[in-house]
Amino acid sequence: MAAVAHRANPLFSRLPHFLTWRSLGFRTICSGRMGFSSRARPEPEPETPTLPGTKLLETFTEQFEIGSRLITLETGKIARFANGAVVLGVDETRVLSTVCSANGGAVKDFLPLTVDYQEKQFAQGVIPNTFMRREGAPKERELLCGRLIDRPIRPLFPAGFFHEVQVTASILSSDGKQDPDVLAANAASAALMLSDIPWAGPIGMIRIGRIEGKFIVNPTMDELSLSDLNLVYACTRDKTLMIDVQAREISERDLEAGLRLAHPEAVKYLEPQIRLAAKAGKHKKEYKLSLMPERTLEKVAQLAEAPIEEVFTDPKYGKFERGEALENITQDVRKALEEECDEESLRLLPKAVDTVRKKVVRKRIIAEGSRLDGRRLDEVRPVYCESGNLPRLHGSSLFSRGDTQVLCTVTLGAPGDAQRLESVVGPPSKRFMLHYSFPPFCINEVGKHGGLNRREVGHGTLAEKALLAVLPPEDEFPYTVRINSEVMSSDGSTSMASVCGGSMALMDAGIPLRKHVAGVSVGLVSEVDQSTGTIREYRILTDILGLEDHLGDMDFKIVGTEDGITAIQLDIKPAGIPLDIVCESLEAARKGRIQILDHMEREISAPRTQDDRNSPRLATLKYSNDSLRRLLGPMGALKRKIEDETGTRMSVSDGILTIVAKNQSSMDKVVEKVDFILGREIEIGGVYKGTVASIKEYGAFVEFNGGQAGLLHISELSHEPVSRISDVVSVGQQLSLRCIGQDIRGNIKLSLKATLPQPQSQANDLAVSVPSLKQAPSVWAAGGDVSKGEEKHSPLSEELPVSKYEVNGVKSSTSSSSPVLVRSVEECDEEERSTGFLQKSKTTAKPIGGRKPEHKTVQTTPKTSKSISRKKGDKDDVSKEEEKHSSFSEELQVSKYEANGMKSSTCSSSRVLVRSVEECDEEERSTGFIQKSKPTAKPIGGWKPERKTVQTTPETSKSISRKKGDKYEKEQNIASQTHSSNDLSNKEELVTAKSLKLGTKVTAKVYQVRTGGLVLDLGGGLRGMYRFKANAKDFDINDELRVECVSFSSKGIPVMSLVDDEWHCISHSVTLPSGR
Repeated sequence: MAAVAHRANPLFSRLPHFLTWRSLGFRTICSGRMGFSSRARPEPEPETPTLPGTKLLETFTEQFEIGSRLITLETGKIARFANGAVVLGVDETRVLSTVCSANGGAVKDFLPLTVDYQEKQFAQGVIPNTFMRREGAPKERELLCGRLIDRPIRPLFPAGFFHEVQVTASILSSDGKQDPDVLAANAASAALMLSDIPWAGPIGMIRIGRIEGKFIVNPTMDELSLSDLNLVYACTRDKTLMIDVQAREISERDLEAGLRLAHPEAVKYLEPQIRLAAKAGKHKKEYKLSLMPERTLEKVAQLAEAPIEEVFTDPKYGKFERGEALENITQDVRKALEEECDEESLRLLPKAVDTVRKKVVRKRIIAEGSRLDGRRLDEVRPVYCESGNLPRLHGSSLFSRGDTQVLCTVTLGAPGDAQRLESVVGPPSKRFMLHYSFPPFCINEVGKHGGLNRREVGHGTLAEKALLAVLPPEDEFPYTVRINSEVMSSDGSTSMASVCGGSMALMDAGIPLRKHVAGVSVGLVSEVDQSTGTIREYRILTDILGLEDHLGDMDFKIVGTEDGITAIQLDIKPAGIPLDIVCESLEAARKGRIQILDHMEREISAPRTQDDRNSPRLATLKYSNDSLRRLLGPMGALKRKIEDETGTRMSVSDGILTIVAKNQSSMDKVVEKVDFILGREIEIGGVYKGTVASIKEYGAFVEFNGGQAGLLHISELSHEPVSRISDVVSVGQQLSLRCIGQDIRGNIKLSLKATLPQPQSQANDLAVSVPSLKQAPSVWAAGGDVSKGEEKHSPLSEELPVSKYEVNGVKSSTSSSSPVLVRSVEECDEEERSTGFLQKSKTTAKPIGGRKPEHKTVQTTPKTSKSISRKKGDKDDVSKEEEKHSSFSEELQVSKYEANGMKSSTCSSSRVLVRSVEECDEEERSTGFIQKSKPTAKPIGGWKPERKTVQTTPETSKSISRKKGDKYEKEQNIASQTHSSNDLSNKEELVTAKSLKLGTKVTAKVYQVRTGGLVLDLGGGLRGMYRFKANAKDFDINDELRVECVSFSSKGIPVMSLVDDEWHCISHSVTLPSGR
C-alpha cells in the first residue's frame, strides 16, 4: 500500500518534488518538522489548520493481511533517534523493535549481536507485584523470545562484520490474543531494513497451529491451547533460517506439510518491509569487514593442513586427545611464523588454523563419507542407560551417548510449588519444569557458574517441551514436577541427552508417562557454488559430535516418541538452507531416535512402583472455607508452623487442602495435626479415631477432633452381648470406630464391633440367614432412593406400597417384624386420596361390658392440625409433660433401628419409626433394663390378679393380608389369648402404621410399668406410652386399657391418653406374685 505522509506546513505543500530534501538525498530527524512532502499527490487532501508551535511528525505506514488478520508496519513516529525503529500492530497489540550499532571499529573476531526482548507489565495494565513495584532481571520467557529473534537474523550479517549490534523489542500494548514474539521478530527485521547496518534481509516469521487436522495460520492464544502443533518458521524468499516446534506426537509427514504451508505464508512479510525501506530507509553504511587475507590463509594451510588431516583420519583420538594434538599443531605453526616475523599472520593465526581445520573435515566428509570418530553418517554413538542410581531421590537416571553424559533427577512437589509466570500471554503458572545446567567442569575448564544463561535456558526449555507431551494430565497427576539435568561431560547434543535421561528419571519416579521420549541431533555439511550460491553437494550426519557441530552448517535437534515428533529446534550457520534438505533430515532423525529408544526401553519400560520409605505422598482433603481459614491462622502463621514441624508442604485453594509429604510417616503426622485442628468430614463406612466423652446406660458418646460427636450404641460395642457399657469402654479412652449411619440432621451413629473380626460361629450363621454381611445404614430416605434389591428381600414390600418416608436399607426376615413408620394424619389422607383407599374403618370386636367402642377417623388439614382438641385435663398435662425432659422419656430410648433426631409435634407431620415387641425385648435384655414391675394396685373386688407375661413369637406374629378387589389392607389374625377368669375372644381391628393417627382409639395392654408412666402394647408389635399424672392410679402388667392417641414424642413414640380417664382390668383373673 502507499505510504501515508503527514504534512507539516501547508505553505510548502505545493512545492515541486525535485525541491524537497528527500529528492536531494537528505533525510534527518528534522525532515518531518520541515514539512517537506515525500511525493506529490495528484489530489491533495483537505487542509487542516495548524496551530502555532505544533510539532508534526512524518510517519510511514504499510498495511497487509496474513491469515485473515490485518498487520500494520509504522515508522517515523516513535524512537526517531534509533538507527531503525518500527512499530508492528495486530488488532490491539503493538510491538516496538529498534536497532542500534556501535560507532567504533571492530575489536573482536566474532559478531557481538545482542537481542533484548522486554515485556513490561504496563502493556496489560498491571502494576508489577514486586517489592520495588518495577520489573527486574529478564525472565525466562524474555530470554527465550530474544533467542527466537536472534537465531534467524544472525546468519544474514555479512562475513567479517564484527561491529556491536543491539536489537531491542518492547511490548507497548497487548490484548492477550496474539503471542507478541513472532510480531517482534518481524518488526526487528523491518527495523534492520530501515537502518544503515549491512544485512541481507528481510526475513519473515510465521506461526502455524493445527486443530483437528486443519492447519491454522497465525492462531490466537485460545486456538493454540486446542492445537496439537505450535510451529514457528522463519525464512528468506527461498531458504529456511529457523524452525521451532512443540507438538503432540505429530508424524514426519504431517510436519513436512506444515513446513511447506508455513514458507509461502512467511514470505508475505517480505514485500511490505521492502516497500517501507524504499520509502523511509537509510542508505547502507560502509563498514570495515575483518576478512582473512588470502596470503595468510595459504601460508597457514601449507604448514598445518597435512598434520591436521592426519589427526582427523585417526579414529583413536578422543575429544581431549584430538584437541591436544590440534593445539600442538597450532604451536608448531606459530613458531614457523615467528621465525618469519609475520606479525599479521600471527595475529590471525587462531582464526586461520580453525579455517583450515574446517576445510579438511568438510572435504573428508563430503568426499569419503567418513566422520571424525570413524562412524558411518547415520550411525549413533554407543549408549549407556541407568535408572534409579540415586536411592534417596524421587527419581534419577544416568544417560551416556559417546562421551556425552547427563545426570537427571526428578523432584515431586505440591501443586502450590508450580512456577508462577508473569507474561503478557499464556498461562499464569506451569507445573512441569526442566532446569538444564552446564557447569565448567564438564568440558574441563575453569569458570564461574551461576545465574541465568541464555544457552542453558534455551536447552532446558527444548527438553521441557519435548517431555510435556507425554506427561499425564493435571487431574490425574496433580504433582508439580521438576527435573534437574546436570551435564557431567559434553561432546555434543547435551540437550538431547537431557531429554533421554529426563524420560527415564520420570519413569523411575513412578510418574505414569505414556511413552518414552528420545532425541537426536542431525548435522549438515554442504559444498556451495560460490558463483551462484547454490548447494552442489551435501551430507546429513546423525548424532553429531561437538566438533562436527562447530565445523558444520546445521544443528537440527529433533525429539519425539516412536509414534511422532514432540519438539524441534533448528539452528543454522549459513544464510539459509533449502526446505527440501530440512525435510530429508526428518527421516534420518527418526531412525536414530528409534535406536536410542530401544536402549531406554531395555533399561526401564514402565513407571516404577516406589517403596513407602522414599516415595512422596500427596493428599487432597475437602473442607469448608471457614475451616481452612482456621488452619491458616493469622497471616498463615499456623500453616507455616505445621509445615516446619512435619517437614511437609500444604497448599490451599477454594475448599481444597493439598498436602505433600516426603514419605508416609510425615503424611500421617500432618494429617493428625490437621484433624486435631479441623476435624474430619465423617462419611458412612469410614473409620475414625475418637475419644469417649460420656457414658450412658444405652451407649457412649464419642467426640472427634473439630467438635464433632457421635453415639456408640450398646448393641454396637461387641459381637457378644454386653450387660454394662463400662465393662468395654471408659471415659477418655481412644477408639477407632466405623460410621454406620447418619441421619438428615447430621447425627452420627458409630460401631465398634464393625472394626472387630467377626466370630466364626456367628459368621457362619449370618452367611446362612442374611444374603449380605454388610447392612445398609438405617437412614431416612425418599422412596426413590430405596434400592430394588432391598425391596426384594422384604416380605412387606410385596403387599404394602412403599412410602416415601420409609427407612432405606432395613431388611426384614421371617423371624422378626419389620420396622414400620407411623405418619401423621395429613400424610395418610393425602396418600389414601391418591390411591383410592377407603377412609372408613370397620370394627368387628364386640363392646366390652355392653359398651360399643368408638372408632373415629380424625382428619386434619394444615389449618386445623394446630387446633386438635384433647380430652379435658389431658391436653395441658400432656403438653407440660412433653416440654419437660422427664426421667420416663429418658428411659424410653430409641433403638438402633429408629431414625435419630426426627422431631414431631401435635401440629406437624410426624415421621416415627415404631418397633416391634421382639426388638424392644431384645434391646432391653441387652441394656439390662429391669423387666419386673412392682404393682401397687389393690385387687378389684377382692380378687388377686394373676401376673402373666405375653410372649410374642414368630408363630404368633401377625400376618398381613390384602382384601379382595385390592382394597384397603386388613390387619387381622390376632393371636388369641386364653385367660383364666373368662374365655373372651376379643377381636378388634389391628392397629398398623397407616391406621394409627391422632385421635385414634384402641384397646392397649400394659407391657411395662415404669417410674414415669406405662409402656403400652398397641397390638401388631407397636408400642406407645402413657405418662402418669399427679394423681396417677396403680396399674399392673397385662391390664387392658382403652386409650386414644393424642400426640407423638420427640423420639417418635405415640403418646396415649385414657378414654374418659378410665382403665379396665379385662376378662381374666391375674395371680399376684408371691410376697404380695
